[in-house]
Amino acid sequence: MEFRDKVVAITGASGGIGRELCKYFGKQGAAIAAFDKSHAVTAFGEQLRGDGIRIEAAVVDIGDATAVGSAFAKATSALGRVDILINNAGVTRHPSLEHTTPEGFDEDVHVNLNGAYNCAYAVLPGMRARRGGAIVNIGSVNGLAALGDAAYSAGKAGLISLTKALALEFGRYNIRANIVCPGTVRTPIWDERLSRNREVLSQLTRWYPLGRIVEPIEVMRAVAFLASDAASAITGVVLPVDCGLTAGNIVMARELTLEDF
Repeated sequence: MEFRDKVVAITGASGGIGRELCKYFGKQGAAIAAFDKSHAVTAFGEQLRGDGIRIEAAVVDIGDATAVGSAFAKATSALGRVDILINNAGVTRHPSLEHTTPEGFDEDVHVNLNGAYNCAYAVLPGMRARRGGAIVNIGSVNGLAALGDAAYSAGKAGLISLTKALALEFGRYNIRANIVCPGTVRTPIWDERLSRNREVLSQLTRWYPLGRIVEPIEVMRAVAFLASDAASAITGVVLPVDCGLTAGNIVMARELTLEDF
């Protein structure tokens, strides 16, 4: 897949999946507009620039629509109009409804849903004028079923609906919108959980038919396909990248059939 001379905007750029996305598209010849709330994105941008990748990195809270507009305007001034937007940034801070306040619920939904909308709003005029573009949102299997983290899940479920609305309304401008829904991904975010329970990931793998969890590079590959011309007729699609989690409940199936498969 060739992305030379394309401008790719990536949010959550300094996280585990975001780094893989930036490195891949950059090595494919794209210019990268890298956004993250963490200041780590600045050092990461310098690292990629040293590797010969054309990149503009900015610290921005995607929940702030005004800040998003300014950050995208600055990036496009330096790189050109965005051809591909990857809404990768997300947050989960409230694992159960019982211990979630209205303010906490709003916080998770706002970042995961409204933040993605803010970024889409910033790039759509340019894509519409050029009559072409691709938006790939990073959702979650939590948006497909109740798996805990209710506020986060509600935001990701809303993101699925937003993705389909974008595909429906903007297809006439040759703008495609799709969403990738990963299962558990082995990113640095799990390090703190592992420090408390070294078996947590091995415990999770029993729910996955492939017997393992997802690697960041596997999410990147799915995103790259959906962003590429190879997926030119694909829009409005919800693509789980989940090692089979949403195929069915393998733990229950084993117990119901008394078979180890």
